[in-house]
Amino acid sequence: MHQFTEILIDRLEKKGLETRLIPGFIKALGNALLGNPHSSHLHMNKQLHSLGWDDLDLDYRTFEIATACFENGGLESFDRLLRIKQH
Repeated sequence: MHQFTEILIDRLEKKGLETRLIPGFIKALGNALLGNPHSSHLHMNKQLHSLGWDDLDLDYRTFEIATACFENGGLESFDRLLRIKQH
């Protein structure tokens, strides 16, 4: 699980999302997935854009990695890893 979380964070950083913004983005994505767990990445993009995350387009592969992370570890694993990465 830790490996998928690292991959997701690295992908988001490569897409131009600042490290300090990743926790907020991941929480927004997690909440959007909770509301509609069978959404496509295109629908999630629209939902995230409506929440103000216009600068990032979620591609299919990144969406799949995020979904796998949420299914296996939830937000707690992201919070722990980001705290480690920021120090």
